[in-house]
Amino acid sequence: MGGVAARRPVVLVAAVVLVLEAFGIVLLNWILSIVVDRQRMSLAGLDPGAMTAGAWAGGVVFGLYLLFCAGVLVRTGVRDRAPGGFGRIVLISCAVVHAVVGAFAVGLVGWVAFLAMMVVLGLVVLALVAYGEGRPAAGTVEP
Repeated sequence: MGGVAARRPVVLVAAVVLVLEAFGIVLLNWILSIVVDRQRMSLAGLDPGAMTAGAWAGGVVFGLYLLFCAGVLVRTGVRDRAPGGFGRIVLISCAVVHAVVGAFAVGLVGWVAFLAMMVVLGLVVLALVAYGEGRPAAGTVEP
């Protein structure tokens, strides 16, 4: 019974962590776009302005994706029911993204970044597993 009672706080904590991560990603890409713009960097002959816009747009898109995932988690926690098919797919993709980013982070940034990605991955997977197949509708009898 304790595991069932703890799933709502876990899901809401995971949502808060994803919101904080979304703002961090947008901030990081904003700083990256400033650096690229001020140093007039180019990759394979691309216009530096396009590089700046790409870094900024990539950060915003990824931040919106993380906010959407957090919204799915909030909805799951508030309703205290498992996410539907599309929500489950979104959360699974979020877990996969965090696993891949964590694998790259260990080589590029270090073990602390890897640990942070694995904590978020664990929270998302725990949210998925905690709700399992969902709760039966009110008035139905379980076999």
